[in-house]
Amino acid sequence: MEIFRAGSTPSRVGPAEWFTGTVRIDALFNPAAPGRVQGASVTFEPGARTAWHTHPLGQTIYVTAGLGRCQREGGPIEEIRPGDVVFFAPGEKHWHGAAPQNAMTHIAIQEVQNGKVVDWMEHVSDAQYGA
Repeated sequence: MEIFRAGSTPSRVGPAEWFTGTVRIDALFNPAAPGRVQGASVTFEPGARTAWHTHPLGQTIYVTAGLGRCQREGGPIEEIRPGDVVFFAPGEKHWHGAAPQNAMTHIAIQEVQNGKVVDWMEHVSDAQYGA
């Protein structure tokens, strides 16, 4: 058994290459072989969001606070609230983040495949975010 104490890993700022706006990432757990599940708590300030991206084995997000938005390529923008669970299929191009006037926090869970959990793409434009 191993206990990872709250606050034992410092928060980090979401890099501008992956996010628009102010984002904080708090690592929760990382895989130890043979496991491959990884999780983080991600907080988005109002208007902040990910860039478009995919995950080789999919991603599940569980909204814990605030009001958010998410969208898969070609689909409508969906509003997400605390308690909502969103699953993005492997290879599904998508983005997620806060609503324009509200912050949002979610737990992101994804699996590592061949050392990779995500493929980052272009930023979500203000026009796409506001559509």
